[in-house]
Amino acid sequence: MDSPILTLTESAIAKIKDLQNSQETKGMPIRVAVREDSPAAFRYLVRFVPLEDKKAEDETVDVEGILFYIDGESVPMLAGSTLDFVDTLGGTGFKFDNPNKPPLLKDPIAARVHQIIEERINPSLATHGGRVALLDYRDGKVYVQLGGGCQGCGMVDVTLKQGIEATLKEEIPEVTEVLDTTDHASATNPYHQPGK
Repeated sequence: MDSPILTLTESAIAKIKDLQNSQETKGMPIRVAVREDSPAAFRYLVRFVPLEDKKAEDETVDVEGILFYIDGESVPMLAGSTLDFVDTLGGTGFKFDNPNKPPLLKDPIAARVHQIIEERINPSLATHGGRVALLDYRDGKVYVQLGGGCQGCGMVDVTLKQGIEATLKEEIPEVTEVLDTTDHASATNPYHQPGK
């Protein structure tokens, strides 16, 4: 028997049923779509929709009396996922535990780079409103894009070489270089303004 497209934890079921009891969303199904936000990350689009919003290409999934419309394009990217509702110090909200990975993360080195970026580098950059996204990994070279307070920051070269690159090289011997693909000239809110 094939595994279900989507399962829910008890906390997700309770939260969704609570939301569905409100006047605005009474009995409404939930539309779920998955998109590649970047080569290393999925973005989940989740919203209540009217019953008549169902499209011919949608897969309809019923979990504990909760109806989901999943667009055909998203089914293979979502298959086998579990939706949870978390309430922790780190944040509150719905979270997908998805066994599927974007194509880039099928490479074990790229997956390790992504893990270090998400678990160690981005939390540090977030203290200054910055973030970094993995775009590619080829032949020892890591291609990244900086955003938030890091985009256009006068200290970006220091952050890149002494922070991001040093951390990745230390953790992953296969990494030889980190290349920034960011358009820093289009920054709107850098943490540090470049000197004049």
